[in-house]
Amino acid sequence: MISINPKENSERDNYKLLIGSIIPRPIAFITTQSESGVVNGAPFSYFNIVSSNPPMVSVAIQRPAGKLKDTARNIYDSGEFVVHIVDGENVAKINETAASLPPSESEVEKADLTLVSSTEISVPGVKEAKVRMECRLVQAIPLGGEGPGSDLFIGEVIQFHIDEKIYESGRIDPRGLGAVSRLAGTNYAHIGEIFSIDRPK
Repeated sequence: MISINPKENSERDNYKLLIGSIIPRPIAFITTQSESGVVNGAPFSYFNIVSSNPPMVSVAIQRPAGKLKDTARNIYDSGEFVVHIVDGENVAKINETAASLPPSESEVEKADLTLVSSTEISVPGVKEAKVRMECRLVQAIPLGGEGPGSDLFIGEVIQFHIDEKIYESGRIDPRGLGAVSRLAGTNYAHIGEIFSIDRPK
């Protein structure tokens, strides 16, 4: 067993250990809107559930060279965002939105994704996702010092939108959803084999 002190590592070395170990990671495709009305879209894999009462999700957005990404800036400014689940049918288009564009250009437009209006917030979502969640910011926590850091956002889900083909009796069919997960580097994974283990009483 190799033992590594993260304080003796570079930020990149710690990054590689984290993204190589904590797998698979769900991917949130997040749309936000700038003050000038540009709809930004980008995928993030530092993403998970926080609470079901009320329903809340979290996403951490990296701050390379200490500068906010468009998504983070827009969430701070508006307090609204839409989380979409990335699946096998939309992952190629969503991967295109990871390109670094200036704030005045829309990644959603570049990737030829279809905007759809939200019902409770002003930020639109995209039609190509089977699950999308309209969120309002609950808390934002800046993390890290000088240089690379991140901003952790916790949002309350105020409206779910779910494709009726994958929804039955309050549950989502995992095979129908076909969510993909992030590994390290350029690698992704499908759900693969599904198995059950009973929890102890």
